[in-house]
Amino acid sequence: MEKKIAVLKGDGIGPEVTDQALKVLKAVEKTFGHTFHYTEALVGAVAIDATGNPFPPETLKVCQDADAILFGAIGHPKYDNDPKAKVRPEQGLLAMRKALGLFANIRPVNTYKILANASPLRADLVQNVDFVVFRELTGGIYFGARGRSEDGNMAFDTCTYTRDEILRISKLAFESARLRKNHVTLVDKANVLASSRLWREVVKEYHAANFADVTLDFMFVDNAAMKIIQQPAFFDVVLTENMFGDIITDEASVITGSMGMLPSASVGSEVALFEPIHGSYPEGAGLNIANPNGAILSAAMLLETSFGLLKEAKAIRAAVEQAMEDGILTIDIRREKPNSTTEVGDYVANLVAKGASVVA
Repeated sequence: MEKKIAVLKGDGIGPEVTDQALKVLKAVEKTFGHTFHYTEALVGAVAIDATGNPFPPETLKVCQDADAILFGAIGHPKYDNDPKAKVRPEQGLLAMRKALGLFANIRPVNTYKILANASPLRADLVQNVDFVVFRELTGGIYFGARGRSEDGNMAFDTCTYTRDEILRISKLAFESARLRKNHVTLVDKANVLASSRLWREVVKEYHAANFADVTLDFMFVDNAAMKIIQQPAFFDVVLTENMFGDIITDEASVITGSMGMLPSASVGSEVALFEPIHGSYPEGAGLNIANPNGAILSAAMLLETSFGLLKEAKAIRAAVEQAMEDGILTIDIRREKPNSTTEVGDYVANLVAKGASVVA
C-alpha cells in the first residue's frame, strides 16, 4: 500500500512524541511492505511565530492532499498566559476542524494491567475498563456566538446545535457500538439546557428507527462524571456534545494511570486526524521525558481507521503492551530509573521491525 501522511508536530512535546510515532510507522512500512510519504507542515504557536497564522493556508493544503494526518499538540505559555493575545494556537485547532470537516472526536479509554497501581482509582475499579467516547467537535458553545459588553462587565457564549449535527455523530457512535458491546450512553444536561433536550430527542428517534438492537441509556453529565469514577467499566460507547466531551474525556484519561497512553481520532467528511490527548506539556518540552505511547497508538488508529490496516494496527498495540511488560516506561509511570521518550520509541519500533509483535 502507498499512502500520503501529513505530519503536524506542533508545539511543546508534540515534535518529540510524533518523532517516535514516525519511527514506528517506518517500522511498519519495512515489516509489512507498505510505502508512506510524509509531508510536514506548521500548526499552533510555531506557525504563529513563522507566519502569524496558527493554521496557515499552506498547512491546510498539505492536509487536504494527504490520506491521513498525524498531529502532535498545540499550545504555548507565551500565548496561554497573555489574556490579551489576539491570535492563539488553539484558534488553529478550531480552524483546522472546521476547514477539514472534522466533526467527531473518538477517544478510546483502555486500562493496562501494568498501570493498575498508577491509577488514582482502586485496581478493582479499573479492571477491564474499555470504552470509547464520541465527542461532537464542531458545534456547541465553542463555536457559538460570543462577546462582551462595551464596559467589559458582561460576557456571553452561545451553545447552538442542529439536528443534522447530532445525527451525523450519532450514526458513528451506534455503528461503533454494534462492533463492541451494543451499548450507547448519551451524556447531556437535558434537565436544564434546551440544546441537550434537542440531543435527547434526536438520538431517541434515530435509535428507535435504525438501531433498536443497541441498548441506549441517558445520563446527565454531572452523574456521568461521578459514574466514570465509581464504575468506569459500566460504559461502552459514550455519545456527547462538544464541551461535555472535552471535560469527561480528560477525566476518563486520568483513570488509566497515564494521560500519555491515550490516542484519539478526529474524523469527518474528508481526511481524518490522529493525535495523543495529552496536550503540549510545555514544561517537559525538550527534556526527552514525555510518554510517546499516546502518539504511537494514534498512529495505530490512523492505520486502522484511515487505511484499513487492521493487522498492522494490532501489531503496534501489541508492541506497546509488550514494551510496558518488559519494563520500558517513562517517568509518568515509573519515577525511579525511567526510560526516555526516544528509548520507548526505539524499543517499540524494534519490536515491530523484528516481527516480534506481528499478529497474523
